[in-house]
Amino acid sequence: MKPTLLELKDQFTHLTLAPELGGSIVNWTVRNTGQPLLRHSDAQALNTGLPNKLGCFPLVPWSNRISDGGFDRPDGWLALEPNSLTDPYPIHGSAWQQPWQVMSQTHDEVLLQLDSTTPFAYRARQRFHLSAGKLSIELHVTHLAERAAWHGLGLHPYLPRTAGTQLQAKAGQVWLCDASKLPTRLSSPPADWDFQQLESLPDTLVDNSFSEWDGHCLIRQPDLGYELECRASGSDYYLLYCPVGLAFFCIEPVSHPVNAHHLPGRPGLVLLEHGQSTKLTFSLQYRAYPNN
Repeated sequence: MKPTLLELKDQFTHLTLAPELGGSIVNWTVRNTGQPLLRHSDAQALNTGLPNKLGCFPLVPWSNRISDGGFDRPDGWLALEPNSLTDPYPIHGSAWQQPWQVMSQTHDEVLLQLDSTTPFAYRARQRFHLSAGKLSIELHVTHLAERAAWHGLGLHPYLPRTAGTQLQAKAGQVWLCDASKLPTRLSSPPADWDFQQLESLPDTLVDNSFSEWDGHCLIRQPDLGYELECRASGSDYYLLYCPVGLAFFCIEPVSHPVNAHHLPGRPGLVLLEHGQSTKLTFSLQYRAYPNN
């Protein structure tokens, strides 16, 4: 069965959502040209029913991978199983694998909600607002279980990549990883991962968490005729994923680094009691940019 799609439009852009597919964004495009601002999702991608084949999906109640089969809560161990055929670890939380409900919709805003019992009870909300070429996303979670648990949030946008794509996203340090893609130590970013200024993306694989981020990034697409100026709050980290030889990359605003549940001090995670909440926001402002 084809998922029900929701649409928002402003004078510059067009947003399509698939609430049933993990509360995902399917496409975000420029209205007068059809230019994708997120990785384009065609009918085949939509028919897979997989949010990670679409434009963007939410990360609740954690981002990326958790090792060791679970994590400690104040009153005991919470066991987790792998939840993806492509990864040996539980990854990206549970919200992306469940259908969300439409709570309200106006001409410029949609509110989605998920009431989940996996891996514990929580309520997640996403608010999408579109105005003057600016897409604003608010991701909010409330802990509903009686036993406290650690929470983290993030968003996983897929962005077009060409030879000319440039990124600016200031970060003080990066977590280096082992062969299993789990972090091992903090380091200053190597030269080709230093995005203090606008730089081209590296030709080699990047799949790492960057810390001491100010929440601002600029994505310039001179080959495609636009740029995105992005701002995040509740997010001191970003994950950068640059696969080799593919026409997309990901810069993910997240509240914590990979495997934070097992890092000293659990950086970026929030311990929520019943009824307590935390949130993350992310905005992407579209601007036309002269083609080369």
